[in-house]
Amino acid sequence: MTGTGKRIWGWWMFDWANQPYNILLLTFIFAPYFTSYVAPDPVSGQTMWGWMLAISGLLTALCAPVLGAIADSSGHKKLWIVIWSLFYMAGAWALWWAVPDADHGTLIWVLVAFAVGMVGLEYGIVFTNSILPSLGARADWGRISGTGWAIGYLGGLVSLFIMLALLAEDDTGVTLIGIAPILGLDPEMREGTRAVGPFTALWYLVFVIPFFLWVKDPPVAKQAKGAIRRGLQELKTTLIALPARKSLFAYLGSSMIYRDALNGIYAFGGIYAAGVLGWSITQIGLFGILAAAVGAVGCWVGGKLDSRFGPKPVIVVCILILILVCSIIVSTDRSMVLFMPVAAGSTLPDTVFYICGALIGAGGGSLQSASRTMLVRQADPARMTEGFGLYALSGKVLSFVAPGLIALATTLTDSQRLGVTPLIGLFVVGLILLLWVKPEGEPELECVSSSS
Repeated sequence: MTGTGKRIWGWWMFDWANQPYNILLLTFIFAPYFTSYVAPDPVSGQTMWGWMLAISGLLTALCAPVLGAIADSSGHKKLWIVIWSLFYMAGAWALWWAVPDADHGTLIWVLVAFAVGMVGLEYGIVFTNSILPSLGARADWGRISGTGWAIGYLGGLVSLFIMLALLAEDDTGVTLIGIAPILGLDPEMREGTRAVGPFTALWYLVFVIPFFLWVKDPPVAKQAKGAIRRGLQELKTTLIALPARKSLFAYLGSSMIYRDALNGIYAFGGIYAAGVLGWSITQIGLFGILAAAVGAVGCWVGGKLDSRFGPKPVIVVCILILILVCSIIVSTDRSMVLFMPVAAGSTLPDTVFYICGALIGAGGGSLQSASRTMLVRQADPARMTEGFGLYALSGKVLSFVAPGLIALATTLTDSQRLGVTPLIGLFVVGLILLLWVKPEGEPELECVSSSS
């Protein structure tokens, strides 16, 4: 394998290593477990979970562009990634203490721990995404990004299968293959399911090693001392000039809205299945396996289409798919499908939701992959980490909106089904803002950068 090939594979392995936080913790295992078993009841659990995600997103938004600007001025991106990796692993490991029917103090501890891990995950992604342009030619960015996201989905798929087969117990105390949780874990205390936190931390620790061994920091010009001050000044200059960069400005606004809606689907999909359809952790896990498997294929195909046609058409199609999915979800529960009544005990709602899971996997993964490719086309090549910091800022500055709206709608309607309705509107707004985004970015961007 050539040096360039090893760098690309090392970069892809970061996606493989970090994906379990999204697949296992945020979506399919821990989140529904928390709302169904740790919180007092599913409705209050969904509300608490929503506010926790909103607060952790706000914390990410406040610091990501500043840290990115500093990193662009000082280099040493991998050192920063080590720090965020420690946050990631510590937050994940602490979820072991999420015991069933937890008291108030334990609930707060668990929510804070999850938020710490999420902040580590998001900051790490900012710094690793900024390495993408150095991995290949412009025409290859879509393929590299899409393949990386597909490999991440495969990692999530494998980790999810291991959890379901060997650790996560259902209400009868056995795993997907009919055995008690391994390692002597107590099913009555849900220790198999709670092990998802330490398992996620160990998975990351092992599989992130190729990234640190094979991916070198992109070369940067030697800078004088004062990287922090210089980085903050350059960030200030970038923010002042941002409204003049109309395509980048519109894209950050668009992605801010539609990525928030997508995160809402990921964060509440499993919770919805548990609370509205009454699914067990095992059923939700199977739903996740389907979503991850289809998502891996979808990301790979989406990456090919991205390289062939550019990221913007891929983004538009994916948003339309996700609007359809949200509309189906809102109109489906145990008693109806698309607002049409179904017989008691019908499996049609389950089948429809499995189909939605496949569409979420394919559409959501391809959307995220194409989105980071689009950012690379829009941002200043000399300030790429800062660009992804702004991308994180745009994705997190209003990240409290989707979970906050879901929490508010759930509270007002006392319905988990109606609680996810705001996601449809967010996707529509994001789609409209894409009208002002130029597929290839703005040629004057380089001039603006050099003059600053």
